[in-house]
This record gives sequence, structure tokens and C-alpha cells, in this order.
Amino acid sequence: MKDYFKFNLEAKRLLKVWITFLVVFMIPYVFILVKAKDFIEPHRPSTLFEFYGIMILLMILAYAILFYMFKLTIEGVEFKGSNLVFEGSFGRFMGKFILGLFLTIITLGIYSPWFITKMHQFFINNTSHDSNKLEFGGTAGKLFKILFFTTFLPILAMMIVMIYVGIKTGHSDPKTISYYTNGITVLIMIPYMYYFYKWMVNVNFKGYAIQWETSFWKSSGKLLQEIFLSVITLGIFYPLALLRLYKYFIERTFAVSESSKKGFGYELETQEDFLYIWGQLLLTIITLGIYYPWAYCNITSRILSKTYTEQIAAE
Repeated sequence: MKDYFKFNLEAKRLLKVWITFLVVFMIPYVFILVKAKDFIEPHRPSTLFEFYGIMILLMILAYAILFYMFKLTIEGVEFKGSNLVFEGSFGRFMGKFILGLFLTIITLGIYSPWFITKMHQFFINNTSHDSNKLEFGGTAGKLFKILFFTTFLPILAMMIVMIYVGIKTGHSDPKTISYYTNGITVLIMIPYMYYFYKWMVNVNFKGYAIQWETSFWKSSGKLLQEIFLSVITLGIFYPLALLRLYKYFIERTFAVSESSKKGFGYELETQEDFLYIWGQLLLTIITLGIYYPWAYCNITSRILSKTYTEQIAAE
């Protein structure tokens, strides 16, 4: 028997948060980016610090608003007739966020695995279903290893090779360098994406450990395939690529306890889902983003309503 999820958040509730986000963050952010050249004066290095100071302030304001979007999203998820409950407070979130952001900046990014872990723990550990709490099982130490081996070392190696080749051959055409750099970066990002999302899917609930059961090489091939199809179609295929990846990985997600095992699944309707999502995206574009709350709720509701769990081993 399949147990389906539901999403019952009303777009009107999300609209207030979204409008606030547009006014407080998005409009000032775009304005500053457009005026960046005028704002940063070459003969006044202090203007660069002022620019980044404003950007950091805007980031803090953005996440202060996004907290309520995350909260509404979590509480809009329904399973077996009961909605998820989120008990995290705004004050505790902002305290953790500002401290984590500060430590990440002053350590030049070294603290970022601990920052990311604390944010995941905050939202997952403060969520419950039928009075049963969820608990995030990922650790900052493991995330540090993932970031170090899948991003820092490969990027460092790429930079060294590009510099060496440039010096050895005498070729330093920016377009050529950019072409090769972008291609290599995509290849580097695939292992990062795989291991990062595998790290994220690590939740304990009611005696069950919810994790991926995946193969690195097959999964990497799937990621590369969907990225390739998105690129050659100039992004048109991208929404369907995300859905195909969602289906691929959720069908390899299992909740395992000592006595039973449950699997997850998604009933993809390729053409219908593709056209539906693009319809919602186009409405968002032609309304200059005003329709976004309805698009967000409609798309999330459609996806979750076709997402299910089912028993695959006896209790």
C-alpha cells in the first residue's frame, strides 16, 4: 500500500512573505549590482568593503525573511492526515545564522561545513510529525571532507594545470581559458553534488534511518546526462531534468529500521509535468515574479501528491 504526501500551503499566506522578500532584498540587491561600478571607486579601497558590507547585510535580511518561507513550507507538508510541525523560533535561527556567517567569513570559508550542518540541524531537528521528532544525522566533519576532496583540491589542481599550460604554451586567451574552465568545473561539480546531497539525506525518524542506497558511478552518470540535456536545450529541458533526478534519487531512498524497510517513489508523468511546470514558470515571468507564490505552491503540491512511501519488507 502506498502512502502519499500532500502539500496544503495556500499561496495567499506565502504572498506576504514573498512581497517582503522582493521589496527588502531583491530590488535593493539588483539595484546595487547594476550600480556596482559606480559605487566601487578604484582610488578608494574602502568602497569595496562598504559594498561587501551592504551585500552581507542584504544576505542577513534575505534569510530573516526566508525563515518564514521555510517554516510555512515545512508546516504545509501533510502525511497520513497530519501536517508536519515546526517549532524552531525566529530568534534562535537568526542567532545561529549571524554567528555562523560571521565565523565563516573570518575563517575564509573553513567554518562553512559547521555552519551548513547547524542550519540543517535547526530546521530538521525542530520538525516533528505526530509528536515524533526528526533528527538530522549528518556531521560537519564528513561535510568538511566532502568539500575538501570534491571542491577545494580539484579546483586547486585545475588552477595549477591551467597556469602551467598557459606558461608552457604561451596561450592565455581569456575565451579559451574560460571555455575549458567551465567544462572542467561542471565535471568537478558532479561528485560534489552527489556526495553533498547524499550527506543531506540522512534523517532519523521513529527508529528509521532515512538514507540513499546509491552507486556513485551510476548516479554521477545520471547527473551528467541531465546536465548535458539541460545545456544543449539552452535550459528548456531543465525542469524535466530536475524531476527525472528527483525520481531517480527518491526511488533509491529508503527508511530502514531493525525490523522493516520502507521505500520512496515518485510517479512521473513526463509530458504533463514538463508542460505544467513551464506553464507556472511562464506565469511567474510575465507577472515579474508576483505569481511566484502560486507557482511555488502549485508545483510543490503536484510533486508531493505523486510522492509516496510503501512497505517493502515485513514489520
